[in-house]
Amino acid sequence: MPAAIPIEVTASQQRKLKRIVKAKTSSQRDVFRARIILGLAQGLSHDAIAKEQSVSLLAIGGWRKRWAAKGFEGLQDAPGRGRKPRLSARAVGGALSLARTRAPHGGPWSVRGMASETGLSKSSVQRLWSAHQLEPHRVRDFKLSKDLRFEEKFWDVVGLYLDPPEQALVLCSDEKSQAQALERTQPGLPLGQGHIRTRTHDYYRHGTVTLFAALDYLSGKVFAHTAPRHRHQEWLAFLRKIDKEVAPELELHIICDNYSTPKHAKVTAWLKRHPRFHLHFIPTSSSWLNLVEGFFGEITAKVIRPGSFHSVGALVADIFRFLDHHNRNPKPDRWTADPNRILEKLDRAWEAMLEEIYNPIYGTSH
Repeated sequence: MPAAIPIEVTASQQRKLKRIVKAKTSSQRDVFRARIILGLAQGLSHDAIAKEQSVSLLAIGGWRKRWAAKGFEGLQDAPGRGRKPRLSARAVGGALSLARTRAPHGGPWSVRGMASETGLSKSSVQRLWSAHQLEPHRVRDFKLSKDLRFEEKFWDVVGLYLDPPEQALVLCSDEKSQAQALERTQPGLPLGQGHIRTRTHDYYRHGTVTLFAALDYLSGKVFAHTAPRHRHQEWLAFLRKIDKEVAPELELHIICDNYSTPKHAKVTAWLKRHPRFHLHFIPTSSSWLNLVEGFFGEITAKVIRPGSFHSVGALVADIFRFLDHHNRNPKPDRWTADPNRILEKLDRAWEAMLEEIYNPIYGTSH
């Protein structure tokens, strides 16, 4: 019997083969071939691998030869092998192009609607969409900033995250206005074995409150203030509260939105009398730069939305109960994203948007 062809499987190649075996998205064909090469790398005999994988010795020798010659490329099917596609390239291209347009009813295409329009089967359309990662029924919200000083403001804020100044606090601040005190008309059923919590869909409205919050970037602690409205008077009251609670020797760098309240003349005058306060405005339509938004999402999901409140005071009490619990063991949320990659991504988004404006997919004027 001729000597087996020697093969080499590096540590990195073994890790990749193991990922193929473990991945739920790997085909059985790829898993089968990866297991053969892993067995050879471990020094198992052809007989042992053949018995474990229920395959012939000839097949193991063939995959050994292909790995020795081409590595991972040798584990792929040779061109022209396998079942020939039943759909023509023209039919596939037409279906994929049509998926990017609107259906006759004006909305996105469904699998059945596309199948009816193109004459393809429903399963063929589904396979095409899956293979090309198309999901016409899904929409993701986004908005690009039109701020002419975008990069200047972007680097100003990100610079505070990446290199916070010494002897200073970096506070990510914003307001959550119109937090509603809703009282459910009936008590819901509690969580139990075999069923989830329930709550009624209808409610009584008992008014709203505005929550002002400032997240300490380094410690994760939150300073908060509530008020019936969100005018410059309430914003000044919040600044005075921060001024009172923070040690006087510390500088305060406050990241905030571009709404008019922080720019009010009386606010500006107050800031001049309190020079340790420094406001840093994020670019318009860029709330993702303000890390306090994550805290607002958390308090909405855990307190405001699931609660039932008989008054605004009850809502405010629950908000401060949550804040007290949060500040006992705060966890900072550090900025880890590469700012240069973010700017590159935004540039690509602008290019795609401008291309759509001047070459509309839907055939409508913009």
